[in-house]
Amino acid sequence: MRIRELLATGRPSFSFEFFPPKTAQGQVQLLDAVLALRELKPTYVSVTYGAGGGTRDLTVDLVSRIKRDHGIETMAHLTCVGSSRDELSAILDRLSTAGIENVLALRGDPPRGQTHFTPAPGGFSYASDLTSFIRAAYRFCVAGACYPEKHVECPTMEQDLVHLKRKVDAGAEFLITQLFFDNQKYFNFVAEVRAMGIAAPIIPGIMPITNVDQIERFTRMCGATIPEPLLSELDRLRDRPDAVLSLGVAHATAQCLELLQKGAPGIHFYTLNKSAATRTILTALRTVWPPARQPA
Repeated sequence: MRIRELLATGRPSFSFEFFPPKTAQGQVQLLDAVLALRELKPTYVSVTYGAGGGTRDLTVDLVSRIKRDHGIETMAHLTCVGSSRDELSAILDRLSTAGIENVLALRGDPPRGQTHFTPAPGGFSYASDLTSFIRAAYRFCVAGACYPEKHVECPTMEQDLVHLKRKVDAGAEFLITQLFFDNQKYFNFVAEVRAMGIAAPIIPGIMPITNVDQIERFTRMCGATIPEPLLSELDRLRDRPDAVLSLGVAHATAQCLELLQKGAPGIHFYTLNKSAATRTILTALRTVWPPARQPA
């Protein structure tokens, strides 16, 4: 089912993001995580597209298997990196044949070792171009990414918002944010987006903190910030993994509750292919927002 239609029901959307693992053991871990989270009835799950497009075949395989074998709606990530129009068409054809109805259109990060994005010959330079291409030739529901603290490569928030409007005008039907840890940044961002005339639903992306070094690395890469009080407490607990996990789960749970209570259309969890933290958070949220009853 198209995710935009699921969002239109007015019920909060809960979704999980996984990445294609590099090893057979990693694939087993991913599918175990999917099974552990399935009983919480996610609205959909998404599977990322590896840096440089190197895992594109595995992305197609995983979203197809999760939908076919586990009955969960899926969304495939698709990037401009390293692919011509013909190659992108071939991937989209495979997704369509497999019954996938949802795609997250991204420009993608430069391949490892490169500092600037360079489009492939016959490819696209921007996510808005890829979005237009998909909407012109296919019936997918297309999502887009957005950045409450602006894209790391964009010099100003104003310019980033112009790029976002171009993406939505090209056909992005809903948006998922980059991770953030201060809800006010999300609320301020939504207000700025609405002032631009953008009406698309904006789903906050949440990453539960489970490892201090890891989250510091992620935030450096994507330009997100950690509030000073939280950062100080994480630093104090750095050598106590269980305490870090407890703090990370508590902070993410509080984030999600406030976001939903103040009108966010759902939560998109960056799971890192693990289920424990996300399962704890969503179990708590399900006491307030139980899954919809299935028709008899």
